[in-house]
Amino acid sequence: MRYTGPKKKLCRREGVNLFGTEKYNIQDSKKTFFKGGRKLSEFGFQLRKKQLAKRMFGLSEKQFSSYFKKAQKSNGEGTTGEKMLRLIELRLDNVIFRANFARTRMQARQFVNHAHFTVNGVKVSIPSISLKEGDIICLRDKLKESPLYKSLLEELEEFSKQNKGKVSGCKWIEIDSKNLKITVKSLPVKEDFEQIVDIQKIVEFYSK
Repeated sequence: MRYTGPKKKLCRREGVNLFGTEKYNIQDSKKTFFKGGRKLSEFGFQLRKKQLAKRMFGLSEKQFSSYFKKAQKSNGEGTTGEKMLRLIELRLDNVIFRANFARTRMQARQFVNHAHFTVNGVKVSIPSISLKEGDIICLRDKLKESPLYKSLLEELEEFSKQNKGKVSGCKWIEIDSKNLKITVKSLPVKEDFEQIVDIQKIVEFYSK
């Protein structure tokens, strides 16, 4: 079951901004939370790392653990942990977020749920769709003039000016910000994954 409670509480618990917007900066919190004096066991530490990653990607426990099981069975390149993160990174909602076409993964998921995008010309409404190399994601034409996407386009242009023409730090996706189009040009590798995710501890947790 996916968590639906106060999101800032989650950020304070994990010690990081899980959602990427200023609203959830824990440094700005007026409340101070003290962790208990007991040292975490190794299992407890693994659990915290798993919870952090699961919540950052906005996945339920069932979804998150299923990616581990798929990675175990996969013959793809890399370790089980790398294959697991690759599967999650290639989710449609995550790719839209990584391209900066949504401010948060939650918003990206809402966009997909409302069928705002097409994949290879086909309208889709399933956030968990797994993309592959060569796939093309486009915003539907009728939405390009909406105030929401006009605002996002302005943010992309400003981000591009500040980052020498780049609109995303992801090397494995190609972004056409003018036409709001994303191309998966390669599969993500270890260096492309979210750096705050301790995948080794997550694998150790599920391997018990």
